[in-house]
Amino acid sequence: MSLEAWSTVASFGTFVVIAATAIAALIQLRHTRSANQIAVVTEIRQTLESEKFTRARRFVAEEVPKLIADPAGRSKLGADVFPPEIEAVRDVANFFEVMGAFVKFGIVDRALACDLWDGVVFKTWKQLEPVVMIRRQTARGLWASFEYLAVICEKSLSKSQGDYYPRGMRRMSIDKRSLEAAAAFAKDQADAGQPRTHSLVLP
Repeated sequence: MSLEAWSTVASFGTFVVIAATAIAALIQLRHTRSANQIAVVTEIRQTLESEKFTRARRFVAEEVPKLIADPAGRSKLGADVFPPEIEAVRDVANFFEVMGAFVKFGIVDRALACDLWDGVVFKTWKQLEPVVMIRRQTARGLWASFEYLAVICEKSLSKSQGDYYPRGMRRMSIDKRSLEAAAAFAKDQADAGQPRTHSLVLP
C-alpha cells in the first residue's frame, strides 16, 4: 500500500475516533441533563406539595384580595420589604420566579412544565398579578420569569383545556357508578353555589 493510501486510511481512522468521541460526549451530556432535570422537577413537586407551600398558596388565594381592597394592605404589598405577616406572598412569587427561570433557560423542559403545572402557575399568576403591578411601580421587571412562565402556561391551557391525554390513544371506558358519582358531585357543587371544579382549583 502506498504512503498516500496509508495517509488516507489514517485520516479516516482519526475522523472515526473523533466522531465516536463526539457522539459519546453528546450521549453523556444528554444523560446528565436528563438527570439534572429529574432532580429539579422532583424538588419542584415536593415543594408544591409541601404543607408550608400549600398554606402559602392558600394565604395568597384568600388574603391578597383583602389586602388589595384596603389602603393599608396595599401599602404593605408595596413596601420595600414585605412585613412578616405577608411573607407568604413573596415566597410564592419567588418560587414561581425560579421555576420560570429554570424553564426559560432549558433546565426544565417547557412542554413538561406546562403538562404538569400550567393550571397552578396561571391561577397563581392571576391571583398575584395586582401585587406584581403594585411592586413594579418601584421595581420594574420584577418577577419577569414568573410572568414568562404564566404566559406559556396560559397558551398551554388554551390549547389543551387541561387535558393532556395522548392523541390517538383510546380513553378508558368509564362505568356507570363513576359517572353517577361525578354527576352527584356536580349537583352538590351547584346546590352549594360553588364554582365548577377544574384543573385550576387549589388542592
